[in-house]
Amino acid sequence: MGGRRIGHAGRMRESSDPFASPKGFSIGARLKSFRYAIRGLRVLLREEHNARVHLAASLCVVVAGAALRLAVAEWRWLFLAVALVWLAEAFNTAIEDLCDRICPDFDPAIGRIKDLAAGGVLVASLAAAAIGLLTLGPPLLRALL
Repeated sequence: MGGRRIGHAGRMRESSDPFASPKGFSIGARLKSFRYAIRGLRVLLREEHNARVHLAASLCVVVAGAALRLAVAEWRWLFLAVALVWLAEAFNTAIEDLCDRICPDFDPAIGRIKDLAAGGVLVASLAAAAIGLLTLGPPLLRALL
């Protein structure tokens, strides 16, 4: 069964085998995929208020960590926590956009899916806040006292 198949980032490609892998490796194609990813991050920041809140929080964490001269081991946890929140927010936004596209009218099942995705962002944010407090708290107290 042949025909058109949706590839990476929604691009259409021809294939006679619906499970066929793209042929060959192309640096140009890899660079193009980075452009799509960067475009996605721009959309996230431009259209999602919570992403701008996450950006502000991320910048505060970096400034605090630099001011407190954190060790590499401490930075590792902070970067992991920040990345976790950004991943959760991006996935939540993608799920919400997909749900709105599939079913623009109110549907309790779609509402449940959106609530679950938002709950994931909440869990990630709470975990990041705990990591931030455990990592930044002690050196901040030492600096203040």
